[in-house]
Amino acid sequence: MAHEPEHAVVALARQSILHYLTDGGLLAPPCELPSEWLKSAGVFVSLKKKGKLRGCIGTCLPTQPNLACEIIQNAVHAAIADPRFPPLTLVELDGLKISVDVLTCPEKVDGIVHLDPQRYGVIVRAGPCVGVLLPDIPEVASAEQQVAIARRKAGLRPDEPVEIYRFEVMRYQ
Repeated sequence: MAHEPEHAVVALARQSILHYLTDGGLLAPPCELPSEWLKSAGVFVSLKKKGKLRGCIGTCLPTQPNLACEIIQNAVHAAIADPRFPPLTLVELDGLKISVDVLTCPEKVDGIVHLDPQRYGVIVRAGPCVGVLLPDIPEVASAEQQVAIARRKAGLRPDEPVEIYRFEVMRYQ
C-alpha cells in the first residue's frame, strides 16, 4: 500500500519502528540532522490502526541529546512498550497512521481556567503520580474533562490536590 508523502519526522518514526521490527535495536540517527532536529524537546509518538489508538508513548521533557534521538526512542516504545497493547507486528506497520507531537516546555498554571483542551496538553502531578493528555483530542471537549482523564491516567482521586501544567505541541502526521 503506497503512503502519501510523510513529514520527515513521521518518516523517521516509521523507519525507527521498521528497523526495530526487522533488525532489533534502535536506528542510528541520520548523520546530518536538519537544524530544527538538533534541539531537544519532549516528544510523543502516537500510532493508529484503522482510526483506533494502537500505541502512544512519549516524554514531557527531553531525555535524549536531540529531537531525532527522542523520536527514534519514543517511536519504538510506542510500537512495543505501550502496556495497553501487545507489541506491534511488522504486518501492521504498513497500514499504521503515525503522528509525532513535539512539546513545548511545560508551564505550571494556577487552575483549569488557564487550559484549553484544543490548544494545550495537560500534565497533572501529585507526588510521584503523573498523568498526561495531549491536546486536540476529538473526544475531549472541556478542560474539566481533560484534567479528569489525566487524573485517572495518574491513578489520582478527583478530589486529590494536584499541580497542573500545560504545554503546546507541533503535531506532524
